[in-house]
Amino acid sequence: MRVGVDTGGTFTDAVAEDGTIVKVLSIPDDPAAAVRDAVEALGDPSRSPRPTVLAHGTTIATNALLERTGATVALVTTAGFADVVEIARQDRPSLYDPFADRPRPLVERRLRFEVGGRLGPNGDELEPVDLTGLLPLPGGVEAVAVCLLHSDLSAGHETTVARALRDAGHDVTASSDVSPEFREYERTLTTVVNAYLRRPCRDYLSRLAVLADAVFVLTSAGGLVPVADAAGVPAALLLSGPAGGVLAGAAAAAANGFGDSITFDMGGTSTDVCLVRGAVPEPAPERLVAGFPIRLPSVDVHTIGAGGGSIARIDVGGALAVGPASAGAVPGPACYGRGGDAPTVTDADLVLGRIPADHPFPGLGVLDVAAAASTLERAGVDPAGVVTVVNAAMEQAVRTVTVARGVDPRSCALVAFGGAGPLHACELADALGITSVVVPARAGVLSAVGLLGAPLQRELVRSWPVPSSVDGIDVALESLAAEARELVGVEAVTSTYLDVRYAGQSHELTVARVDDFHAEHARRNGYARRDAPVEVVALRARARIDSPVPVSSLVPPSAPRKPATGPAVIAEPDCTIWIPAGWVARVGAAGALVIERTAIA
Repeated sequence: MRVGVDTGGTFTDAVAEDGTIVKVLSIPDDPAAAVRDAVEALGDPSRSPRPTVLAHGTTIATNALLERTGATVALVTTAGFADVVEIARQDRPSLYDPFADRPRPLVERRLRFEVGGRLGPNGDELEPVDLTGLLPLPGGVEAVAVCLLHSDLSAGHETTVARALRDAGHDVTASSDVSPEFREYERTLTTVVNAYLRRPCRDYLSRLAVLADAVFVLTSAGGLVPVADAAGVPAALLLSGPAGGVLAGAAAAAANGFGDSITFDMGGTSTDVCLVRGAVPEPAPERLVAGFPIRLPSVDVHTIGAGGGSIARIDVGGALAVGPASAGAVPGPACYGRGGDAPTVTDADLVLGRIPADHPFPGLGVLDVAAAASTLERAGVDPAGVVTVVNAAMEQAVRTVTVARGVDPRSCALVAFGGAGPLHACELADALGITSVVVPARAGVLSAVGLLGAPLQRELVRSWPVPSSVDGIDVALESLAAEARELVGVEAVTSTYLDVRYAGQSHELTVARVDDFHAEHARRNGYARRDAPVEVVALRARARIDSPVPVSSLVPPSAPRKPATGPAVIAEPDCTIWIPAGWVARVGAAGALVIERTAIA
């Protein structure tokens, strides 16, 4: 038996390869216990005692970074670079807010150390590395990040420093092992974040290793890696959970003829959106998480604090606001009957009749309509207003990944999933001018479905030392691809890419070949300078082995879906679908419900 388990802010979802689903309430203080509970709840005498394979999507890395519960980290840099984590870039978090601060550095000033030695900009040694005075480190240091100048081109100095620190008993993260790309600030921050997260993630993942014969964890790039590898590079897990839903959502849209789509995952705590072009989720070489740039491959998911558990309130100016604070799993919305007394989006949906009052929910039973109405009334908030405000926030999130990038959302389908996504999808589509909404089968647990359908995958990146020249680049790409294949398996399929820019630009685009760069630049930015010189700054390689459990084999719902004409409410075991007037639903491919606009309501 293969099992996919996704941990969310409110529910932990599990899906077995035979299509069986389980939803259990998450346990914020002990998320591994909720994963264990979900796996055990799938138990059946007809199955093996435990899963042969467990594919997991986790929020442990994200939570540890947001809540500042990571390790005490020391940083070792080249002489003169100890303060790069604080100097950062010249851009400000909020351009017109003089009081906006950057996040507090993860490494105290007293724990930043410099070593002698220097590499040149092409990786050649100018001065040998000098460890004089580095050891011993102060007591209390739990992890060490090592990031030396130009070690993305030559790792020799970093290797020497890291070896000395490991020999002294320290847990060491070297930038050349985690993020061997140019740009000192981003590379240093990524290395520090990885060191910061290793202790909490290692502790958590070690508890999962006993739940199955083989345990894999989804990375932010949408590929599964062995649990031991995941524990070593936890910075690659910061978008672990959302990536699974994006993979399954893109597959469901493509099966129904929508190569271009926008995945819309609304859970209990947050909403994640991602643009999909040609059935491929948009990639991102770098993500900003908790204010820190993480320079590791990722699907380009945009997240906001808007979910079913988002709390509604009247702010100091007298306006209705929703989120980002959430009731979460404990105590949850008032209608859960678990002691929550703050009005939430779920309470509003229930009072408005968009959630059937008599429909039982996993682990909760029938929701308490009276409690929901009472808490909304006491807070002085209108349920319809709550829905309008949260929809507006999600509309802006979708515009961020489409309109802000020159993409017309009307050319895409909206793929709605998560426990709350199908409740709000049609109204969100209306606001964006989108005429087709796809609700995949198993929509409420789609991230867990995506985990079972995710490939084994590794992505490697290396700086290219001579940006103005492509001499030898094909050989270097072949070597990098062979290295990636060795990490995944000889049967892995490899692909290679280049990070390319116009000479003088400060940002790059990832393309398969240099010749593709001008067209991609025109697509992204509206223009191309075909006579201008271009530079290659990094090489990328991906190796993957597809899952033996395709998403299409997991999608049959517990009861066959039927066509419906709005207004209508469809209650399923894992989610509720709201079809407003003017929308008609038909049963599509792979068990999906395709809801289409037919008239103005």
